Amino acid sequence: MISQAAFVATMNVQRRMMESGLLRGGQNVYGHRVGILMIETLIPRPPGAIGNASSFAFPVLHYVVKGTSGNGTVRDLGALDPESMEFRQAIEPWLNGARYLEQQGCHAITTSCGFSVLFQHQLLEAVGIPVFSSSLMLIPFIAATLRRERRVGVITADARSLSARHLSAAHIDPARIHVAGMDGCPEFAKTAWQNDTTLDFPRIKNEVVTVAKRLVDEAPDTGALLLECALLPPYAGAIQAEVGLPVFDFTHLVTLIHNACARTSFAGLV
Repeated sequence: MISQAAFVATMNVQRRMMESGLLRGGQNVYGHRVGILMIETLIPRPPGAIGNASSFAFPVLHYVVKGTSGNGTVRDLGALDPESMEFRQAIEPWLNGARYLEQQGCHAITTSCGFSVLFQHQLLEAVGIPVFSSSLMLIPFIAATLRRERRVGVITADARSLSARHLSAAHIDPARIHVAGMDGCPEFAKTAWQNDTTLDFPRIKNEVVTVAKRLVDEAPDTGALLLECALLPPYAGAIQAEVGLPVFDFTHLVTLIHNACARTSFAGLV
């Protein structure tokens, strides 16, 4: 793990070399700022999903964490004692992936699963660059934009698995959110949990919109929505058309990180 000071110094050296015309290597690929740790699966990922590179208007670097799964990350890890050897062994492939992304020149790292917030601290300790492990980390920001009596509606892959530990790790006040899960949605389950390599887009869209509408109908104090699951952003437009609220998701997190790590001079008139 390199220190933050060493990382900044390296970036400054590279910039000076660019200006002088002398370029040096040291990594396999270039042009990215954000690295994304991916669960290993062969499911379809339509535009908007974090595993589809065309979801972003800029390059990202994906790294598939071998041996991981949706069930393992969402359900199994949450059932383990975070101080246990079993937990540490389960997250080690994620930490190794983060180290690889840092070595490949990433300026910041995120993941493809909001439940990864459980090991946000361990990811931070493994690398010397910022880590934004979960879209759940957007909730305190979103809640701060709403009147005190308003809540953030959270649509998650599995409401039963979203525990107090996850909320605490993301610094979320449970009193400021309503949670609705994709539990009982068979088309979503086929890909998210059963790793089916086919996806019926209209059916999943209908499931997600139905869950969102039910949440807002049952909790009319909802002021905005956050899609926890990185598989759900492809349906954000349809959700907003139905409920008429701001809809946040993983793509906002990745775009925010990239824009912070790829600053350029402003152009305009003075």
